[in-house]
Amino acid sequence: MIDHGGIWLLELNKFVAERVETEQQRWLKFFQEGEHLDEDHLPDWMQTDEMRQAMNTLKAFSEKERAYHAYQARQNYLREQRSIQHYLKTLEAQTETLQAQTETLQAQTETLQAQTETLQAQTETLQAQKEQERAAKEAALQEKEVERQAKEAALAEIARLKALLREP
Repeated sequence: MIDHGGIWLLELNKFVAERVETEQQRWLKFFQEGEHLDEDHLPDWMQTDEMRQAMNTLKAFSEKERAYHAYQARQNYLREQRSIQHYLKTLEAQTETLQAQTETLQAQTETLQAQTETLQAQTETLQAQKEQERAAKEAALQEKEVERQAKEAALAEIARLKALLREP
């Protein structure tokens, strides 16, 4: 098996050759520059069956990589769309919640306004009752005053009449 293959460790950044003279140099140059080569206008050092096959394999990998990137881009787009839709649904739910809370607050406000009006009416009724009670007390006091004055007048009359009776 060693006669038919091997394991090679290559340091591409250390390889510098202007002219390709050996098969090993051809492969090193291909590994270094392969992705930048135009398959329709290959340089002379690439004009072998192995290099054309390597270029076709590189092209197939590149197309697969482009397809993979297109697939990834589609997947990213779909993820973003789902995220946006989820965000919009969340915002709609929050809006609905806020609207429901607003309606609840409006109902509570209306209830409080009705209670306030009821309390105001009750207050007015109590004030009217107090005013009536005050007027009744005042009338009672006036009646007592009138009675007192009548009693005083009667006593004065009695005193006058007694004085008349004592006079000879």
